[in-house]
Amino acid sequence: MLGQRRRVQIETERLTLRPPVHGDFRAWAALREDSAEFLTRWEPTWAKDHLTRRAFTNRVYWAQRSISQNTALPLFLIRRADDMLLGAITLDNIRRGPAQAGTTGYWVGAPFARMGYMREAVQAVVHHAFTTMDLSRIEAGCLPENTPSRRLLERCGYKYEGVAQSYLQIDGRWRNHVLYANLRADRRGRTETG
Repeated sequence: MLGQRRRVQIETERLTLRPPVHGDFRAWAALREDSAEFLTRWEPTWAKDHLTRRAFTNRVYWAQRSISQNTALPLFLIRRADDMLLGAITLDNIRRGPAQAGTTGYWVGAPFARMGYMREAVQAVVHHAFTTMDLSRIEAGCLPENTPSRRLLERCGYKYEGVAQSYLQIDGRWRNHVLYANLRADRRGRTETG
């Protein structure tokens, strides 16, 4: 199955969620560069080659392998009205067997923040994960002070579960994260689309 590519595309009211392709490089690099100040305080430190074509090509190949191996579902948010790249969402660390779980991560470009696009994308990915991928649990974490991300997760049916000490290196230092989970069997955790 490794060589076999699965085509994944999720449609929402305003967005097409699809894996990155090589032709996305310029739009991705421009959006990331223009949004650097907005994004870097919430993300791991960018490598020196972060915005290069070579690094992006590696991301595209990683996305293809991850989808083929069913270990992650990396998707770009494309606004259907004008084919504009707005950000990305990834269902990563997919665990099968008794866990049937994965972890969501996401980013949106500064010009598109707080416009409801990421909420639309998260709800669609949660619905896809529960109904198409048959996952039972979807996890997420964010910095305690990232109020917009915490609100987004809560509005999308994620429930607060606790704090993980020194969970990830963000902006160059180990940071605590608040942890959330969305459960397929939890009626209180269902999204509007699910």
